[in-house]
Amino acid sequence: MRAIKLLGGLAIAALLVHSANAEDKVKIGFITKFPVPFYATMEDSAKAYAKAHPSVEILFGQGKSATDIDGQIAQIESMVSQGVQGIAVTPVDPSVSKALDKAVAAGVKIVLMDNNIPDWKGRIALATTDNFAAGKLAGEYLKTKLKAGDTMGILEGVPGVPALDDRVKGMMEGLKGVDVKIVGQGATKCTEELGVNVAQDILTKNPDVKSIYSACGPPAAGAAQVLKKAGKAGSVILVGFDFCCGEKEALADGVETASVAQFPTKMAGLGVDALVRAIRGEKVENLIDSGAALVTKENMDTFK
Repeated sequence: MRAIKLLGGLAIAALLVHSANAEDKVKIGFITKFPVPFYATMEDSAKAYAKAHPSVEILFGQGKSATDIDGQIAQIESMVSQGVQGIAVTPVDPSVSKALDKAVAAGVKIVLMDNNIPDWKGRIALATTDNFAAGKLAGEYLKTKLKAGDTMGILEGVPGVPALDDRVKGMMEGLKGVDVKIVGQGATKCTEELGVNVAQDILTKNPDVKSIYSACGPPAAGAAQVLKKAGKAGSVILVGFDFCCGEKEALADGVETASVAQFPTKMAGLGVDALVRAIRGEKVENLIDSGAALVTKENMDTFK
């Protein structure tokens, strides 16, 4: 969930300067899911964009947790009432689409970031990591470390959230060709606490488990704590997703083996720029892939 150094907020903003209707005043909302470093980085990128584009005013909002559906709906409604022309949002759950439908009906343009809402037709664009492809990176890496008959536990994110489900599906696709047995898995709501609980349960029932895959960063950090406490640091292959929230330390300590990093600075910059350009009448791409990369102890210093 961290960005490569070259993708700093101001650098992204500078790259995204456009000339058409550049002086038109634009007022937009920017809503992220909940307070973790990934979304803080996205917000910083949006602030950098606004600083580089004085004609763009951005109102900010954030949910309290990964399941704060009511909070996000309230923020969407509040921003519409404040007269925004567009909203860039990381949807916490597909059920917020009803609030977004009302926003669209009021003439507000919507760009989704990070997570898609399947079958919802109201968006102008989706700026996101291709989570299936990113999960596949993790699976392909695990494939180089595992052999037929090895076992794995899976720390899911929030089941039913497409982006998080795709991280698991992609990992399994990348792992194809090696007959690995899944001996346990459970939902974590992308929290460290539940990551600890699910990892502990997997390890208790399967003390010889060979590998653990986490679909989010905080649960991966939680799993690292469990492995370290159990004296299994380095003997269980732990691969996370997000490269955030304690994963850097776990990689440095040799407890976590690898993580898949997204580029939140780029994601937010591209999402906001697409929204602003759409409001100004410009054509934008419907799908904007902000990319992903595999992080290990050897290359993590190239990320920040």
